[in-house]
Amino acid sequence: MTAAQHRDPALSVRHLSKSFGGSAALTDVDLDVLPGHVHALVGENGSGKSTLIKIISGYHRPDSGAVMIGGAAVPSGNPDASHAMGARFVHQNLGLIHSLSVLDNLLLQRAFPTRLGTISRRGAEAAAAEALAAVSLDVSLDALVGDLTPAERTGVAIARAFSRDPRSAPLLLVLDEPTATLPEREVSKLLAITRAAAREVGVLYVTHRLDEVFEIAETVTVLRDGRVHARTPVAGLTRPALVEQLVGNELTEVSRQSSALPGTDGQVVLDVRGISTSVLQDVWLQVRAGEIVGIAGITGSGRETVCSAVFGAVAKTAGQVLADGTPLPGGQPHASIEAGVAMIPADRERYGGIPGLTARENLTVTGLRPHWRTGLVRQRSERQEGARWFRDLDIRPAAGYELAFRSFSGGNQQKLVFAKWLRTRPKVLLIDEPTQGVDIGAKAALHGQILQAARDGAAVLVSSADTDELAALCNEVVVLQWGKVVARLSGIEVTQGSIAHACVAESYEVGA
Repeated sequence: MTAAQHRDPALSVRHLSKSFGGSAALTDVDLDVLPGHVHALVGENGSGKSTLIKIISGYHRPDSGAVMIGGAAVPSGNPDASHAMGARFVHQNLGLIHSLSVLDNLLLQRAFPTRLGTISRRGAEAAAAEALAAVSLDVSLDALVGDLTPAERTGVAIARAFSRDPRSAPLLLVLDEPTATLPEREVSKLLAITRAAAREVGVLYVTHRLDEVFEIAETVTVLRDGRVHARTPVAGLTRPALVEQLVGNELTEVSRQSSALPGTDGQVVLDVRGISTSVLQDVWLQVRAGEIVGIAGITGSGRETVCSAVFGAVAKTAGQVLADGTPLPGGQPHASIEAGVAMIPADRERYGGIPGLTARENLTVTGLRPHWRTGLVRQRSERQEGARWFRDLDIRPAAGYELAFRSFSGGNQQKLVFAKWLRTRPKVLLIDEPTQGVDIGAKAALHGQILQAARDGAAVLVSSADTDELAALCNEVVVLQWGKVVARLSGIEVTQGSIAHACVAESYEVGA
């Protein structure tokens, strides 16, 4: 019997509470995931999502309350029992071995079928094919997992959860931020795999990407500070209403504050004159002091290259960039930094921070001079500055200056990268995907920092795939297609709809 045929909810959580060291992580949480349905779980960092998942899996014992899978109570703190009762989990770290084949990865966690004392290749392939079919994933069993696309790798992890297990049939699939690290073009593939999985089981889908909630879920539960703040059918729900349930109407407030910026009244600080690269063609733009200009375009349009080309991290084949009247030499990011240009990259883990260094060390690496004394770095002084940035950006844990950068959540890593560059008080601030993969609460904090940088006189250039974000933040938006500027929107033209239309329209008149 599949979960879709099961009469009891795939998952029931009743009056669940959990505290750590006197601090409540969850308080009286109720949740139901129905067979054959996708139930989205959203909430900012620290809202209790991870604690809830760990209790469902049996990793944590709740202080009170109960978890039931398929109508049967799950023993507290027993991961084996949770699995045996039908719960399956796919975490952000997929636990796949890239050097092994799809077949080997699918069967490693269970016994390979045998015949006459040896592995039955036919039986192994049949079991693996059945698991792939359950999620409608079409990949070769002999392909190395490392050669698959990111969405296909996640699909293999989901299929592995469906591998036939003699102890139990899957009833519940928990997907923890499955698209957090996927490029935009891969997300639709993963959502299709999830829909296929929901034909067999109930799915609890944890995400920060609100668009996915509307595309895939029947119901959404919002956690705030460890409590269920809202539980709503997705049909009839609007995106602004969901944002309001999460943290209030944040983008409306961002738009209000952005409208109050001086905009075109300031002096031109960033002047990009006809730059070309291997993907960009003759791109011109200007950003004035106190102005926020956006770069929009679908994936592959060249949007992802503009900030790096301006900064000097991507080689230019033509054109020139001036920062406050000073020409920036191509291919020399250090010269851009010396000229007062800061760059916050899209890939915070590879380029934004140094994973093995502490938060304190990451924060101050952009300028140690304030902390030098007699040839030594004063760590006490560093920690004092770190404490100020942790407080101003609400970086959590609040006293985590000595924790490694890699140990922070995605949203808090992004806040650390922002702080690392904002402390330099840049004349020009280049930001590529400022809030990619962070929760709605972290977005509010980061948007506030972007606005404050502009108020302090920086010329801010923001490249983002989030058209709502650009519409709220920007005084002007430059739209790219195939590496070329195809539209310049300003004033009342800067709306989510007009930006989205310009990104995909086959022809769009370029403003003067």
